[in-house]
Amino acid sequence: MRIELRDAERRKIGRIEVDPVRRPTRVHVDGTGREVFLDWDTALDDARHLRRCIFCGCRDLFRTKAFPQVTGFVVVLAFAGAAIGALGLATTPPILIAMLLVFVADVAILLVSKQRLVCHRCRTSYHDLPIARYHRRWDRAVAERHAPPVVPGHKGTRGPRLPWKRSVA
Repeated sequence: MRIELRDAERRKIGRIEVDPVRRPTRVHVDGTGREVFLDWDTALDDARHLRRCIFCGCRDLFRTKAFPQVTGFVVVLAFAGAAIGALGLATTPPILIAMLLVFVADVAILLVSKQRLVCHRCRTSYHDLPIARYHRRWDRAVAERHAPPVVPGHKGTRGPRLPWKRSVA
């Protein structure tokens, strides 16, 4: 199983490869000298499916698709093909064949992309493992329970919500 670790503030730490049969409790992160501890106690169910995050201990995991990196390029090509078709320029056979190839590539990416588990709290993702049926897709209500803490003055966080005030001239 491949794990992409993130800290409590959801910043990427690194990537590790773990054998769930051996259940190592201490591993070194690839490319860094950092060492992390994994908590395997009650992390796997009877069928050896992951039921909670082994990094932060959160019980709320959700499933999502892990798209390959080429997906963005194919999406841009699909939008370009749609624009060409909307402008009426897709009348020659080479352009129609190119649009068909982009469509086939887009469908193939959707069919070939694998599922992964992601922790709601720390956003650590788990790849190349069997996923139990009880894991659902991302849910806003669960995500709001595990929202990262708001740090005043920290880049990328919102400040307190201010009531709307109308200026009087």
